[in-house]
Amino acid sequence: MTKPSPYFAHPQAIVDSTQVGQRTKIWAFAHVLKGARIGKDCNVCDHAFIEGGATIGDRVTIKNAVLVWEGVTVESDVFLGPGVCFTNDLLPRSPRGVFVGPRHEGKDWLVKTLVRRNASIGANATIVCGVTVGRHAMVGAGSVVTRDVPDHALVVGSPARQIGWVSPSGARLTFDASGIAICPETHTRWRLTPDQRVRALRPARKPDSSKQS
Repeated sequence: MTKPSPYFAHPQAIVDSTQVGQRTKIWAFAHVLKGARIGKDCNVCDHAFIEGGATIGDRVTIKNAVLVWEGVTVESDVFLGPGVCFTNDLLPRSPRGVFVGPRHEGKDWLVKTLVRRNASIGANATIVCGVTVGRHAMVGAGSVVTRDVPDHALVVGSPARQIGWVSPSGARLTFDASGIAICPETHTRWRLTPDQRVRALRPARKPDSSKQS
């Protein structure tokens, strides 16, 4: 008796990898190559391509026609919009060309990329290899990312530049003169530190009325 697959694959999907997590869904015309790793509860939409050597965390959404190549690591809870394209070579040449040297005989050409937890990358953005997209960061649609994106940063354009900050829910954070912002969706409080890092502020504890003075 054949053991049922722990994940769903559409009949017209091609899944060569044996490392796909439970409850992940892979839809029509998506192709997951041998050696790719995909975590639990992911959604891989039509025409996505995930190459061997790519790593996808848990609960990741990969929309239509996303291209994820070897050397790319996507942590959990990330959103990749339609047409997002990663790269993995800063000096690309055809390895079959007559002018290519020994760099392509091994893996010296491979440049890795990291997308940290809960980041979002908008439709048709291009991520040039060798960068890290930080936790909770948001990359605008059509952007070309050529350098690291800080945690919580909102970046747009080509090349992408930072225009603001976002909370984990994706809402814009507007910091006042004292460096404090309140997320309009979750009402959580955030501080922008002098070194340009966003930190959560814990709510003040209510006094314990059961204690006598």
